[in-house]
Amino acid sequence: MEEGGGAGLAVECVDEPPNSRLFVVLGKDAGKALIRERFAPFGDIQNICLVRDRLTSESRGVAYVKFARSSQACRAMEALHGRSLAPDTKPIKVLIAQSRASGSHRDVEDEELTRIFVMIPKSYTEEDLRDKFKIYGDIDYCSIIKNKNTGESKGLGYVKYIKPSQAALAIEECDRNYRAILAEPRKKPSESSEHENYISYGSAEQESRGNMFPFGQTEFCSFEKNETRVQKSVSKRLSVSSRLPFIKEQLFTLFDLVPGLEYCDVQRDPHTNCGYAVIQYSSAASAVYAKYKLHGFEYPPGNRLAVTFLEDGSDGSDLIRKMATQLVTAQVSSMVWNSNLVSQQHRTSSAYGDSSGSQLHHPQTDALLPSHKKKAPPDTSVKERLFIVFNPHPLPVHVFEDVFCRFGHLIEVYRVPGKNVGYAKFADRTSANNAITALHGKVVNGVRLKVRLADSPTEESNKRQRTY
Repeated sequence: MEEGGGAGLAVECVDEPPNSRLFVVLGKDAGKALIRERFAPFGDIQNICLVRDRLTSESRGVAYVKFARSSQACRAMEALHGRSLAPDTKPIKVLIAQSRASGSHRDVEDEELTRIFVMIPKSYTEEDLRDKFKIYGDIDYCSIIKNKNTGESKGLGYVKYIKPSQAALAIEECDRNYRAILAEPRKKPSESSEHENYISYGSAEQESRGNMFPFGQTEFCSFEKNETRVQKSVSKRLSVSSRLPFIKEQLFTLFDLVPGLEYCDVQRDPHTNCGYAVIQYSSAASAVYAKYKLHGFEYPPGNRLAVTFLEDGSDGSDLIRKMATQLVTAQVSSMVWNSNLVSQQHRTSSAYGDSSGSQLHHPQTDALLPSHKKKAPPDTSVKERLFIVFNPHPLPVHVFEDVFCRFGHLIEVYRVPGKNVGYAKFADRTSANNAITALHGKVVNGVRLKVRLADSPTEESNKRQRTY
């Protein structure tokens, strides 16, 4: 168990902002008061959790420290790693904690926290890029991504800092127009290609490469060749869980990307609104491949799946029986609630269209939305346009408009036919900027949004047509 309370941990699981939570290995005698005393000088501590033995309640010598900002956590790590919290105590180990939903248990290396990816004007040189970002710390190197054929800049670049705290500070404080994010770790030659090829939505680097869901037939065949060995230790059946409910057709489509899917049985915990499913493949090789590819995968974007093996000796009846019992209990206790839930599921399943039956009174989102505001008259002068990218599919127009009109002075929204993009016109720049701050990277009704300032119509007309 972790000391600190269940409600706090539920919020902390989101790990917002990224890389703001520390994993600390320390003496078993260290208490929360001492930890707070030594870590507080580096920033605003939101939570401290001590991991304790479930039976004895004794400290296991492990703690998590959550800061309000990533740069604060990085500074604490740099200053305290290898130091002692108190005299005559052994040095502590301080690392950036992996996201609880990432599915990975390895340590985050400093090298992965020092390189940022930015969008820049095409006229920028490496010296220009260095001048703009050197105010945040010591730069190791800068590089600009160029077209291999023409040598022209693509308007993208990297900045590599000496310390993780410097990179984090640059992301937090640089001009929003740079769209600064932490760059993906560089591939190491010593690692196998299988371990490098992880799936990640919402990455600007990955988007620039067009590599959204890299399932490879060659990679799958390598599992088939070893099926005899694999079948001895793993199962052909998988258990899938999620903090959001599943839509069976969509989950089936996702797991059917791996050859050999036999069935997909979806249930939901009515008490927590979480989703559960049992997946079965025709071979253990397919199950291994699906588990490796889809454990930790964001589906819908912002919601990570947890995929584990079910033993072949069990047909999953215990799991299904438990879920069915929970569902019946909930139906008996609240028939009204259940009927509302069914209608909500129906609306969600038809969210790809714009029919009035799919309208949600309150958009389901992790963003903090203001109250409804009136739209500006259609003939109002446009002061700012926003460009929105939808992933994996566009929002219905009424939801799109509902969300963006809450920031005031919205003139209109429209989607580009056949594309997963749209625009929002505002009569006030402050309202547009507030919409970017609140909605960029957020999930609305299962759709992740990328929101940025749109180019001027003149600049857009000069651009080569792009496929989204």
